[in-house]
Amino acid sequence: MEALRWRAMVPADLGAVVALADDLFPDHYEAPARFAERLRASPALCRVLARENGAIRGYCVAYPWPLGRIPPLDRPLPETLDAAGALYLHDLGLHPDAVGHGHARRAVADLVAHANATPIALVAVNGSSAFWAAQGFCEATGDPALAQKLAGYGPDARYMIRHP
Repeated sequence: MEALRWRAMVPADLGAVVALADDLFPDHYEAPARFAERLRASPALCRVLARENGAIRGYCVAYPWPLGRIPPLDRPLPETLDAAGALYLHDLGLHPDAVGHGHARRAVADLVAHANATPIALVAVNGSSAFWAAQGFCEATGDPALAQKLAGYGPDARYMIRHP
């Protein structure tokens, strides 16, 4: 099998990234414009897992965001994300043939290295909270506003934070 490696996402990757996201997360649709916007907002934190022939087998989208807040799905980001206080791991998706080979762990390690001692937050969906806990993320509970926003992500959604 051809080797896979993480590299910086570029605008030409967006079609494949959106198609993969649609397949992996059909209950959490986001328009192609949202992916493009997030890439423009934080190109250093958006990555793809690609074969040498260019085929995309995974992606990671992250950007600065206030800790303790959840960005709404399929909505524009604010004009500026400066002084956000945390990084938000918006999405990490792997094609089924790329699962189980350590690619997700490497993507998280890369994001942690870029975080420079900044907390990283995410919403775990589709029963993934155990995976995220194994990566050092802890569930944040007790905030009624967060609980209300999480409801839109499904019954098993969890807001999780990885502190430096």
